[in-house]
Amino acid sequence: MTTEERIYLDHAATTATDLDVFIEMMPYFTVIFGNASSLHKDGRRAVGAIDHAREMVAKALGASSSEIYFTSGGTEADNWAVIGLAEANADKGRHIVASSVEHPAVLSALKRLSERGFEVTYLPVNAEGEVSVEDAVKAFRPDTVLVTLMLVNNEVGTVQPVHAVATEAHQRGILVHTDAVQAAGVFALDVNTLGVDALSISAHKFYGPKGAGALYVRKDTRIKGLIVGGEQERSLRGGTYNTPAIVGLGAAIERATANLLQTREHLVGLKTYFIKKLLELGRCRINGSRYSSSGIVNVLFYGVKNTELLPALDQAGIEASAGSACSSGSVEPSHVLTAMGLSEAQVACSVRFSFGKDNTFEQVDQTILTLSEILPHLMRDEDLFRKTASDSYDL
Repeated sequence: MTTEERIYLDHAATTATDLDVFIEMMPYFTVIFGNASSLHKDGRRAVGAIDHAREMVAKALGASSSEIYFTSGGTEADNWAVIGLAEANADKGRHIVASSVEHPAVLSALKRLSERGFEVTYLPVNAEGEVSVEDAVKAFRPDTVLVTLMLVNNEVGTVQPVHAVATEAHQRGILVHTDAVQAAGVFALDVNTLGVDALSISAHKFYGPKGAGALYVRKDTRIKGLIVGGEQERSLRGGTYNTPAIVGLGAAIERATANLLQTREHLVGLKTYFIKKLLELGRCRINGSRYSSSGIVNVLFYGVKNTELLPALDQAGIEASAGSACSSGSVEPSHVLTAMGLSEAQVACSVRFSFGKDNTFEQVDQTILTLSEILPHLMRDEDLFRKTASDSYDL
């Protein structure tokens, strides 16, 4: 299989920047290169482009442009939301509620807050990776100041009940943040429908450039700045504007929003077809919900370690992953799959495939064919090869 024929099934990690988005970005590298904080003509042209991008993001989220802040990506947006909201509102309480399957960007921010005297309650999830609204309500305390709950899980694609949790939280005066990085470009993200006070997105998940993200913060919500050193972003986020990336973010979210229904229907079709073919293969089970609208499929292959399967797939021209790209260098088992009840051995046999708008059904067929050829050679035990999804096993 040549480079041109490679099958990319790792869109949850990143997507390619759309050509038309890249074309819109290009002038801001070489022609309209002025610092957006400068008062001269080139500076004003740059800030005009940033203002337009801010309007595009606001429109996509059902927000006001004054509620949108640009960041370097989803990690910074998550860090800023969690730490900034908690510390700015610490006079109301120092207790936070989060799911046990949040992205490392959120979990690391919560760890930092724990070191600063905050207390965090982590909600369990069921076998499909979903939080119970009842568990969330039980976790609320008089001193709970913030709930952070991701909208779509980046490893298994499970959709969390953000609106229901937000409704309960707001009845108690608790702020709500959602990491919507994996949802943007696939789900309609209306902050008022979701009922959240803060929401994070990242451009490279919906065919925009890497290094550009945004944080929505509801009007009049207190939040502490995370990066100091300048008056950019209403004095809450210092640093020279990355004008080309911000322009790309605005262009990408405008296109993603316009094509939302078509993209989602395509992803659901690919996912449904892939799962059907996997189950016919009879050598695996699906981790998490197989019915979510995201393009993520997490698969447990019986008796086949992902450290052996992924290189074999790569050699055959198929690119997938073992989970979060931000944790790819970690030797620890996936905290998401572990929270869902999988053993360390089962986690070690799990692989994430994630589809994008340019994937085809023919590529699904080729992937299934490749798996059928590779798996028998990697099986550690022929008995495991025949076990059903309900069977337990050890490597």
